[in-house]
Formats: sequence, C-alpha cells, structure tokens
Amino acid sequence: MTSFRDFRSAAALAVAGLGMLAASWAVAHDPAPDARRGGEKTVVLQKQGLKDLPGKQARMVTVDYAPGQASIPHVHPGSVFAYVLEGEVVSQLEGGGEVTYRAGESWYEPPEVPHLVSRNASPTRPARLLAVLITGENEQLKRSLPDR
Repeated sequence: MTSFRDFRSAAALAVAGLGMLAASWAVAHDPAPDARRGGEKTVVLQKQGLKDLPGKQARMVTVDYAPGQASIPHVHPGSVFAYVLEGEVVSQLEGGGEVTYRAGESWYEPPEVPHLVSRNASPTRPARLLAVLITGENEQLKRSLPDR
C-alpha cells in the first residue's frame, strides 16, 4: 500500500523532472546571445508617430554593449542619429572606414546603408549609445545582413 508521503515524494520528483525538461527545451530552442557578437541590449525609451511625416515614426533607444561586444552586420530601414553616452564605439558604414566615437560624440547613418561594424572599443569597459531612428510605422529597427 502506498503512503501519502510516498505520493508526495513521487509528485515532487515528477515536478522537478518536468522543470528540468522545460529548462533544457528552452536552452535548446532559445539560446542565449553570443556575448561577443550580437545580443547587445536595446531599450526603446520613446516611440512617437510623426504628424508632419505621415506613415513615419521616431524611436529613441539606448544600446548597451558589454566589454568587447559587437553587433552583427546590419542595415537600418530609416535614418539613424547616434550619440555616445558612455565609453567608445567603433562604427563602419559600407564605403567608409572604421571610426571610433567617444562619449559626447555623434554621427548620422543614412537609410539602407549597410552597417558593417558596430562594437565596443574596450575589452574591459561597457559602452552605451543613445540613438534616434526614423522609420516607417511598425518597421523593424534593423535587419541582419547575410554573412560577410
């Protein structure tokens, strides 16, 4: 005859097993981003439709790079105005060379120009950008480029 204590132990073991199974499924199907390439943290601070430009919106975002971290090559569908809040960021648009921007410096990226390099210049300190992007309504902020 099975006691209530045996039933509770079996139930706890089953719940633990299901938890481990769910955790392994999540890791297998939603891998953590590579800390060196991609996976930068982007936070939308503000999103606003532009009355004087019907169909367009502005988004203000922060982009945080861990030490040594880089974005994958990408393209933005609209104009980008970027300003370095902290650290140093190396940027390269197609057709140009790498440029290192320091805290307090800014640049502009035209729409649809491949952004080949965007990385934290420091292997030991974080970097942070403030960016304003002008895009079509509900358009993605960026699209990954095929391997280059």
